[in-house]
Amino acid sequence: MITVAILGAGIGREHLDGYRALPDLFEVKTLCDLDRARASEVAGEYPITITDNLSSVLADPRIDLVDVCLPPHLHYPVTMQVLKAGKHAICEKPLVSSLADADSLTSTSNALNKNVYPVFQYRYGRAMSQVQSLRDAGLLGTPYAASIETHWCRRDDYYAIDWRGTWAGENGGAVLGHAIHNHDLITALMGPVQNLSAFTGTRVNAIETEDCASISMQMVNGALVTSSITLGAADDTTRLKLTFSGVTITSGTAPYAPATDTWTFTARDPELQSAVDDVINSVGDVPQGFTGFLSAIAADLKQQPAEAVTLADGRQSIELVAAIYHAARTGTVVTLPLTEDHPLYAGWHPSKDS
Repeated sequence: MITVAILGAGIGREHLDGYRALPDLFEVKTLCDLDRARASEVAGEYPITITDNLSSVLADPRIDLVDVCLPPHLHYPVTMQVLKAGKHAICEKPLVSSLADADSLTSTSNALNKNVYPVFQYRYGRAMSQVQSLRDAGLLGTPYAASIETHWCRRDDYYAIDWRGTWAGENGGAVLGHAIHNHDLITALMGPVQNLSAFTGTRVNAIETEDCASISMQMVNGALVTSSITLGAADDTTRLKLTFSGVTITSGTAPYAPATDTWTFTARDPELQSAVDDVINSVGDVPQGFTGFLSAIAADLKQQPAEAVTLADGRQSIELVAAIYHAARTGTVVTLPLTEDHPLYAGWHPSKDS
């Protein structure tokens, strides 16, 4: 049994639901939030300690794993505290706000032999298992091109929380806080990014950070990917279309759990459609969303075969964000990987006079 403390009762509510679905793997001991009334409401009848004292959580010898669900600007310092307290960490997106911080976390994690798991629950669902099964069967083929739409609706009420929409509090806008999951998903499916160009804009809301973006990516394997992002849509829709030499894949439109939706798989060679159908129909129910994410972590912590999200995956997501912001600000094509001498290695916050 892995014992857990959750820091933050906002998105932490969804994390708690994930742990509750896995009672044989996890026991949540503590929920920590400055708003103790909110934490108590989230905990409900669940037998859990409510506290607003982070130090007491980190000093608790019963806790194996600390789940950081705090505002973005606290992710790096608090996750470092968790590691130094001798505990494993889960950290909500975005993992950190610079490649320098990501590398610092990696060094500390390695030195203390404690794991950090960035939250990318979009990877878990039947659709992703179907894609992997097609790849294993040799039917998927070479990746050619893909498109992503992160078309969501965010209005004034969303930004009523004072840290949202600010560089100091949220560390970025739609590129960092909204499309980051879909970008992680596309790199998991199509491979890492080699070159990109980007435009960003603040067109929808009266905020500091961007709420629209258009990005073009060339992957290491040569595939071409476009990403369209806006927070000015009428509703929340996530859509992916992926073209491989063997199969074209079209997602549903579920915004926050795309891999749990029904995807279509069309063979380029009509004679192979029945083989494709046989493979995708052979995939049964799998743990999905937070349940799948947490199940993989439990297996990894028990040193069992697992497809857990790694700290390297989290670093890759941060590198991509830095590259997008640099491309948008300079109007250049940016080549990855980014090295320590890159202008945005230490962070992408605009200067005060920019």
